Amino acid sequence: MGKRLRMQRRGKGSVAYTKPPNYFKADVNFRPKPIDGKIVGEVIEFVDDPGHTAPLMRVRFDDFTEAVYLAPEGIRIGNRIQEGRLAELSLGSIMPLGSIPDGMLIYNVEMRPGDGGKIARVAGGYATIKSHIGDKVSVLLPSKKSLDLAYDCRAGVGAVAGGGVTAQPLMKAGKSYYIYHATNARWPKNRGVKSNPVDHPFGGKQHHKGASSMTSRHAPPGAKVGHIAARRVGRRKSG
Repeated sequence: MGKRLRMQRRGKGSVAYTKPPNYFKADVNFRPKPIDGKIVGEVIEFVDDPGHTAPLMRVRFDDFTEAVYLAPEGIRIGNRIQEGRLAELSLGSIMPLGSIPDGMLIYNVEMRPGDGGKIARVAGGYATIKSHIGDKVSVLLPSKKSLDLAYDCRAGVGAVAGGGVTAQPLMKAGKSYYIYHATNARWPKNRGVKSNPVDHPFGGKQHHKGASSMTSRHAPPGAKVGHIAARRVGRRKSG
């Protein structure tokens, strides 16, 4: 009887494959209920969170509540931001997409109103307002694809800070280990064809799969690798 495969161990979940809760110092999502008017807050400090690639900022609002958000590029301690449906356009302000003009850079964009932000959250990431069409706003994603979102979806004005985090080269594997370990990312990513037969379905075949990698969507965890539920594989026929 062989040992449990790597993807089976990860799929089952354990301490080794779970992000420790103490790695994330704060929740950077927007508040679940949007503000009808507007509220003004002041940036009081920056937070270095090992669970995020971008720096965070702690904001104290006029009603003496505090929140931690992703810091945009160019923000400083003492700057004031606005949040709400009637917020004015300024760096770091959190407002509906319908109130943001075309061509403006935005970050931490909601896909559905009230979800707290899902798009453009990595260091240096941003999306762009393309146009307002009817009751939808066309947003250019970091992947260069366009997405039509509702007017009530919120976003921060600007681009996420820390864009040069990948400019410094990784001179040794030890540094990579600690970077990936902070978010429990899967590293190193070894190819399945380089593995032994007991470690991966593609292993033990002279560094090639040896058969089609198309896999059923309902395959068990130990076999669910390769082209999962693929519509087609192989080269397209010309003509």
